Amino acid sequence: MVTKQVQWPENGRLAAILISQGKRIMLSFFTLSRGNKLSQITCKRHPLFLLVACKSFSLTDVERITKVINDNRFPEEPLHPTLLKHLPPGSISTVFVENALGRLFAAHSNGLKAMEFFKFCLQQSHFIPSSFSFEMTLHILTRMRYFEKAWELMMEIGRTHPSLLTLKAMSIMLSKIAKFQSYEDTLEAFDSMEKKVFVGKTFGTEEFNVLLRAFCTQREVKEARSVFQKMHARFNPNTKTMNILLLGFKGSGDVTAMELFYHEVIRRGFKPTALTYNIRIDAYCKKGYFGDGLRIFEEMERTNCLPTLETITTLIHGAGIARNLVKARQLFDEICKRNLQPDTGAYNALISALIKCGELNSAMSLMDEMEEKDIGHDGVTYHTIFLGLLKKNDTDGICQLYHRMIDRKFVPKTHTVVMLMKFFCVNSRLDLGLHFWQYLLEKGYCPHGHALDLLVTGLCSRGRLQEAFECSKQYLERGMRLSEVVYRILERFLQQSDNKDKLRELNEMIKKLQSVLAPSKGHAFAHSSSIAIE
Repeated sequence: MVTKQVQWPENGRLAAILISQGKRIMLSFFTLSRGNKLSQITCKRHPLFLLVACKSFSLTDVERITKVINDNRFPEEPLHPTLLKHLPPGSISTVFVENALGRLFAAHSNGLKAMEFFKFCLQQSHFIPSSFSFEMTLHILTRMRYFEKAWELMMEIGRTHPSLLTLKAMSIMLSKIAKFQSYEDTLEAFDSMEKKVFVGKTFGTEEFNVLLRAFCTQREVKEARSVFQKMHARFNPNTKTMNILLLGFKGSGDVTAMELFYHEVIRRGFKPTALTYNIRIDAYCKKGYFGDGLRIFEEMERTNCLPTLETITTLIHGAGIARNLVKARQLFDEICKRNLQPDTGAYNALISALIKCGELNSAMSLMDEMEEKDIGHDGVTYHTIFLGLLKKNDTDGICQLYHRMIDRKFVPKTHTVVMLMKFFCVNSRLDLGLHFWQYLLEKGYCPHGHALDLLVTGLCSRGRLQEAFECSKQYLERGMRLSEVVYRILERFLQQSDNKDKLRELNEMIKKLQSVLAPSKGHAFAHSSSIAIE
């Protein structure tokens, strides 16, 4: 899908989306990840998973197949026969594959597994792939830095299904290259896409905007401006171009530079949009200059540029940062007066303001109000409340909210998972740490490596070596890299307890993974020379 606003991957909030393709209707929400509050202003993001009503399959089917893929013993067992067993050809639909890949993205699944699943579906004669399913696969691969495989997939899709090549796909690839590789590599990748991937397509302003966005998402505003100065003569910059660069300046944290750039482009005839004002308001609010944010808000209204729900949401966040709870509540109450409807993001903003001002009980009540009004909780809602409980050192409250979250079968985002695992391990609640670990696995998720680091450290320090070993095995079996820290802890404790058989088993699993995964700094098999199998 194409949006008219700037898209930034891997940040955002819960957004209601309606998508139709033929007779397909998505009835619920994209669950989106949170980054800075500006992400709640600007655009749609990559969904972590899609909730879809469809006659041909249920959400249970999506959970089942993503769990089957994640549980596959990689690379010991090939995935293809497993998919043949669990996926009858008639069950593979466009929407089902989109949901499964979205769920694999949310679950931090191994990128090679996701690609094999996508390619398996492509081989089914009746399957009609969508650009979204391709984009999800590409995102999972590049997030794990499998750039060679990602390039191979792009080239293959360019030959077999060129209609799937979108600006979003280009954005995913370039953004990750800008993040993990050099400035020169990113420019070279842009050139290669034009000449070797998007064959026959003349790149214009939209493609140029994608390149600028790739640098701005990584807060490389100097590089973005260098590209703009070098290439703007070839492309015709538009309003989106200027908003992207303004976002880049905002992301750098230099409000003065942002304002200088803003006034420069205004002198050149640039007409600010609601997004432009939202960016400037957010920049000032994040720096704690709430009064300046209100000043720009008033300027926005004077120019007859109607404030959006995102504008008000950003100001509520700003009021919270300034510890101005009265103004935060006033702004929230104004939402309905402006004929707007508060959504999850607006409620999250007020909850955050309440937490910052020490009003934890009021924040919890607001969470209950969201349920009463059928306004869904997202990862930000839970994370904000957990932070408030941690600040109060309310152990019972954290445990109660944890069980409430699990009862609702909600899976939080990575930073919440790591935060909770740390809390459980530090506060001698390893029972809850193990319960959380198993819950994530049962839901088909691959817990983040930091969560495993915390859990293994906590278990080993309390003499629960067998459980630490089993958790590490489960992680490796899902094709995930074991960190050097976890490996050394297990190595030391296994040797001290004379469990050389278990150490040998661990080493063999690591070596098998090493044969298919590229070494990465900080992981056990990046230092394979030091791993000896006795």
